[in-house]
Amino acid sequence: MNILILGSGGREHSLAWAVMQNPKCDKLIVAPGNAGIARIAACAALDIEDGGAVVTFCEENAIDFVIIGPEAPLAAGVADRLREGGFLVFGPSAAAARLEASKSFTKEICDAAGAPTAAYGHFTDAEAARAHVRAQGAPIVVKADGLAAGKGVIVAMTEAEALDAIDDMFGGAFGGAGAEVVIEEFMEGEEASFFVLCDGETVLPVGTAQDHKRVGEGDTGPNTGGMGAYSPAPVMTDAIIEKALNQIVRPTMAEMARRDMPYQGVLYVGLMIKDGQPRLVEYNVRFGDPECQVLMMRLGAQAMDLMHAAADGRLDKTQVHWADDHAMTVVMAAQGYPGGYQKGDVIGGLDGLPETSAQMCFHAGTSRNDGQFTATGGRVLNVTARGKSLAEARQRAYEMADAIDWPGGFYRRDIGWRAL
Repeated sequence: MNILILGSGGREHSLAWAVMQNPKCDKLIVAPGNAGIARIAACAALDIEDGGAVVTFCEENAIDFVIIGPEAPLAAGVADRLREGGFLVFGPSAAAARLEASKSFTKEICDAAGAPTAAYGHFTDAEAARAHVRAQGAPIVVKADGLAAGKGVIVAMTEAEALDAIDDMFGGAFGGAGAEVVIEEFMEGEEASFFVLCDGETVLPVGTAQDHKRVGEGDTGPNTGGMGAYSPAPVMTDAIIEKALNQIVRPTMAEMARRDMPYQGVLYVGLMIKDGQPRLVEYNVRFGDPECQVLMMRLGAQAMDLMHAAADGRLDKTQVHWADDHAMTVVMAAQGYPGGYQKGDVIGGLDGLPETSAQMCFHAGTSRNDGQFTATGGRVLNVTARGKSLAEARQRAYEMADAIDWPGGFYRRDIGWRAL
């Protein structure tokens, strides 16, 4: 099978790594890819948000199966164009991708499906949003309605923070994503990420994880795209998984099908759990990053078969085979992230790292110049390891991170602290 993966980050490197374990993969191309991905697969320059260009590329390269990594091409309808072109594709339609592309749409779906989630208000006017905050008080959560690359959520602990967030969003800090704002009640509890595959009818759970969004140790400082993750999430007991499926996921999928926008792909279910009761924080329409890295490390070669079954409508005949293991990924980021950061630093020590089924360094923001790896992003490396216990996975991951020579980088040393 000839496979194309769209994307360029650590998520896509881990997807490529898992696909390459599978003997059914004859050829793998990743567009646009990065310097780490280029070591295991062919990379191609391609505008991945241009559906027509992607279809033409697939025709020219005899592609049998397309895996779409990030949310932007999904929101742009690339999966729709590929399906119209006769290609098997892993990723939802543009209509179904609104579960991530529009927070207010998700709230409307949850209301219709009776799925437990935070109370909210939806605003297109800054003054009305400010009045709502003053009436509700803090803590409160302010979200840009559209896609903001994982950064459009402000958990405001004071009224002043919430009002500043509203000014920033309506002032264009998140581009078009902040033209509308959703303001939610602050939910208390423990957060977890739950991943399910859907083929339009069947829902198949494929794993749990917890990530660390804040930049500083002890979960302090501003929110980021994620500074590390581990799987499985201890808080996600079998009983909570069943509640999440029966009260949140399956009713949502049924409502989507009822609206003639059946969901096909992976659904990232962000949950807040308190007193054994899960409530929905958010849906994402793709694997989380860096949660994907720990899931792929644990799933290995079967990940490709599972994604293929979801794309082909065969999930009712498919099972996930879990080892009794744990995985952890530690994000190495450029100094200054999530604010301004320097690009172009040389990173040493990467060629000497182990590359096994239990240890991999996935690249998120790198290029290669004159034989040297250089940092080109905010989150740059995902140092990932598997072990019989989370403590063993943690030890392996940090041993690798410590062996990387990058003075311009930093990482949190407490990933997994909740579980450990």
